[in-house]
Amino acid sequence: MEKRVYYHDTDAGGVVYYGTYLSYLEEARTEFLEDRDLSVSKFQKQGYVYAVRNCTISYKSPARYGETLICTASLKKMTAAQLIFDQQITEKTSGRLVVTSEVNLVCLTIDFKPSQIPENLRKILESDLKNT
Repeated sequence: MEKRVYYHDTDAGGVVYYGTYLSYLEEARTEFLEDRDLSVSKFQKQGYVYAVRNCTISYKSPARYGETLICTASLKKMTAAQLIFDQQITEKTSGRLVVTSEVNLVCLTIDFKPSQIPENLRKILESDLKNT
């Protein structure tokens, strides 16, 4: 996913504010799922939500106002109740690595109780695990 850095994404120095990267990562995961015809509204209709359980992020180099970033998400692992993503953000023109991250999502019922990942979702995502 491409993301242009706007002024509102930056601090007074024109560098992307560190918390903004979490939004970029979220958007990349959303695109990953929607590319597989999976969406938050579909999950909710089935009675599930997915929440971030854990996120580790390493800042490698600063992104700046006006740059275009490439934000990726790949499924690293799937457990009974978690989806674990490896994510990267790079600067488009130079290929400079900006951020690396691992994000764990946990499957919950609408009542926010832990649940196993539904079988139909597992089947769709299994091919992504085989390709990594």
